[in-house]
Amino acid sequence: MEKYGLVGYQLKHSFSMNFFNDKFKSENIDAEYMNFEISTIKELKSIIKENPDLKGLNVTIPYKEQVIPYLDKLHDDVEKVRAVNVIKIENNGKYLIGFNSDIIGFKNSISGLIRPHHKLALILGTGGAAKAIFYSLKQLGLTLTCVSRKKKIGSITYEELNSEIIKSHTIIINCTPVGMYPRVDECPKIPYEFLSNKHLLYDLIYNPDETLFMRFGKEMKATVKNGLEMLLLQAIASWNFWKSDILN
Repeated sequence: MEKYGLVGYQLKHSFSMNFFNDKFKSENIDAEYMNFEISTIKELKSIIKENPDLKGLNVTIPYKEQVIPYLDKLHDDVEKVRAVNVIKIENNGKYLIGFNSDIIGFKNSISGLIRPHHKLALILGTGGAAKAIFYSLKQLGLTLTCVSRKKKIGSITYEELNSEIIKSHTIIINCTPVGMYPRVDECPKIPYEFLSNKHLLYDLIYNPDETLFMRFGKEMKATVKNGLEMLLLQAIASWNFWKSDILN
């Protein structure tokens, strides 16, 4: 039996295990998907060693960037994004290839919502997920600004957000875990009062279905969307990476 799994920290509410095990059952695939909750990325080697039937892994918070030094080869997109959420395991665990299915999932999820007036976008967060979103939106032709809690080169802080910035940046993507279950009463600290019906607010969070970030956007007549469809699309892309001959 082939094995697949998810590595990350705090996987209690993960979507992936149920999704893949349901897929395996419905399609009569002789495989199993497991959660590997680890407190440090250094445990990756032991997971692979102890599970010789492991053929692929998904990677989630907080290891999408930390995992890169443990890989033998990176897909072209990963070379540019520097974040990995899919690992293909070959040669009995001796050869690891890194991919990023977030790019595919997000781009396919948001592309149908982009309108001609959507020229500028704010990306909330600067972690591994944010890097994939940045790359995706660049490919879609948008001009991007990243927002961080602390001042960083190439980004602005939440304190710098004002009426002019919010009104001109009509796409806002939440790539942070702020507002995720169980802390559903939290949201990114942006001036929501400057939103309008021209705005598109996209939250990568899928639990809860409607985050406070989305609710505040709806109150200002903005279009809102959560990350569930992206999650489904990136999961399908993960499977395609695992089963393809790419980079063999």
